[in-house]
Amino acid sequence: MAEIINLRQVRKGKARAEADAKAESNRIAFGQPKKARTLQQRRKALETERHEGHRLERPESESGE
Repeated sequence: MAEIINLRQVRKGKARAEADAKAESNRIAFGQPKKARTLQQRRKALETERHEGHRLERPESESGE
């Protein structure tokens, strides 16, 4: 005798698998969460500011004269 299956469960399982595949592709496409992205941007800005603060001479294009 054949095995009895519930079609509703099969459909839901298929939908979950498709949603998981789409979520994985979105993780790859969109990368980091916003919080991690802003933290990285702040750290880079701070690093740049500290690096520029150690200059002995400023470039002439930045001087306000």
